[in-house]
Amino acid sequence: MPATTTLLARAGGQLRQRGSIALRSSLSASKCSQFTARRTPALSALARYYASKSFPSHTVVTMPALSPTMTAGNIGTWQKKVGDTIAPGDVLVEIETDKAQMDFEFQEEGVIAKLLKESGEKDVAVGTPIAVMIEEGEDVAAFESFSIDDAGGEKAPKPASKEGDASSASEPADTGSSTAPPKQESSTPQAIESESTGARLETSIDRQPAASPAVRKLALEKGVALSSIKGSGPGGKITKGDVEKAQSSGATGGAPVGASAGAPAYEDTPATSMRKVIANRLTQSFQQNPHYFVASSISVSKLLKLREALNASSEGAYKLSVNDFLVKALAVAARKVPAANSSWREDAGQIIIRQHNVVDVSVAVATPVGLMTPIVKNVGALGLTSISSQVKDLGKRARDGKLKPEEYQGGTITISNMGMNSAVERFTAVINPPQATIIAVGTTKKVPIQGELLEDGTPSVEWDDQIVITGSFDHKVVDGVVGGEFMKELKKVLENPLELLL
Repeated sequence: MPATTTLLARAGGQLRQRGSIALRSSLSASKCSQFTARRTPALSALARYYASKSFPSHTVVTMPALSPTMTAGNIGTWQKKVGDTIAPGDVLVEIETDKAQMDFEFQEEGVIAKLLKESGEKDVAVGTPIAVMIEEGEDVAAFESFSIDDAGGEKAPKPASKEGDASSASEPADTGSSTAPPKQESSTPQAIESESTGARLETSIDRQPAASPAVRKLALEKGVALSSIKGSGPGGKITKGDVEKAQSSGATGGAPVGASAGAPAYEDTPATSMRKVIANRLTQSFQQNPHYFVASSISVSKLLKLREALNASSEGAYKLSVNDFLVKALAVAARKVPAANSSWREDAGQIIIRQHNVVDVSVAVATPVGLMTPIVKNVGALGLTSISSQVKDLGKRARDGKLKPEEYQGGTITISNMGMNSAVERFTAVINPPQATIIAVGTTKKVPIQGELLEDGTPSVEWDDQIVITGSFDHKVVDGVVGGEFMKELKKVLENPLELLL
């Protein structure tokens, strides 16, 4: 009888325990459904744990997938510390993805009980525990000995997917082109790892050693290269002591060329994931899209005078750039020659040419991690001041790595402007698939032209402000005569800029 009694008691205890877990799971599922409605991309960043050790109820925050191709990220600066209360919408930590550095906004209430990863840690796989959160009123001190193993341990990145890596720079999944990323089967974002050589990811955090502004200033004064120093601070951060020690050991910023026979002749920098994406897409675009180019010299003297007059009368409310006029003119020309505002697509095995009725202009922006193309949508319905403010805002957030995917994926036509570089008279640009047209803008030059006749009948010489614009067209979509007509309309509206007001 005692053995039977013991067996029954154990069975009863297991049933009670299962019932308790089921109840907690039900409550957690209810909260999860509410959370999903608020912020689906961060869904995989939360997990409820009851560790093998004796810890109170808690939530483990894991590394989220902040972009479709992200499989690992770098921990930036924590915006919360242990004991801080966090509310929905608060920024928990800065995370560097394969695209940019982004703020991880948390969407639940609670208190931070433990940080499992230090600022500056690199290549943290998606799903790896990074912090512990408890409900308000719970004991934070109870988690002092909590470790990453208690939260389930480190996660390994998923196997590489070459297709996913090569396709998500500026194109959404439903474009139907051969360079479009695969559609997601589930509503929950699934991480797709970029193709890797086995080396660790090299991102802007890697390229810029972790050091405070004061330490950077000291290194500059001492002539010490931060890249040659291994930091002794938390997370590999470089301290003032590291700089002074490096100076005493002779690790300076490098001798001039030819000063030392032992100096390296070159420096290798591993390509970042984003740089690989850009390289793959441009290679595919040039191989799969038969490019042809049409160049036109365009007078912008009237445009510059109109710009000067509008800016002078704005009283500081706005400041229009030449590029703002070009974006607007691009939409006008695309409306008059809609075939240039088209794309080549494959849908259910059928090849189609989609002609867009709305002109969404992708504006090429150089960022520290590569070229991005944020989109000014429905340009035809916007005035110059609206275009100007949007271009400035999108450009700034692109350089800061703050763009949302829908702000750079898509677009119907692209402009790439290098006019700010006085050495670039003209250049050609590679088409941004699945689009069929991109224009490349050179710098403004003073060009002598024939003026009015003088009294003796000889022509005078006047100076005209001109730019050279080169259109790149996909011959699968845009025939040569259509590309020529598009450039003709673009030249017409730029040389008569008052037509932009019509």
